[in-house]
Amino acid sequence: MQIGIVSDTHDNASQVEAAVETFADAGCETVVHCGDFVAPFSVTPFDGDWSFYAVRGNNDGEWVVQSTVEEFGTYFGEMGELTVDGYTIAVYHGTSGEIVDALVECGNYDYVLHGHTHERGHEERGGTERINPGGISIPPAPEPFSVATLSTATGEVEFHELG
Repeated sequence: MQIGIVSDTHDNASQVEAAVETFADAGCETVVHCGDFVAPFSVTPFDGDWSFYAVRGNNDGEWVVQSTVEEFGTYFGEMGELTVDGYTIAVYHGTSGEIVDALVECGNYDYVLHGHTHERGHEERGGTERINPGGISIPPAPEPFSVATLSTATGEVEFHELG
């Protein structure tokens, strides 16, 4: 199964559409947004032919974001857990690096997905993989906007630059 991972879209409609198209082209059956939609109009394009999960980011000030996600997906609030193809996944925005590290190091998860830094990253520590798909390019993040896909069949993580 392909899982699409996105974060920190910050109301950038063209980047949201590019992410949705990338996940559709990759055949994703599950999409996870790690927070910072900002406003509800950035949520609705993710209503697709997949299971959708999201957490709240530090810039998601509009509580309508939650009810908009819940119209077609699952909204976890600050942090969530899900199981996909037998893999246990933690999802957290990433506002606290210490919490990200604790989620990775606790040994309860196969994958920890987060955003917040706008810098993509992938590492394995003690049997847990940490994946940050990146975000829109806001300095000091030097990279263009990217999303990630994760294959549960192969474990391959691929980053897709979208701008």
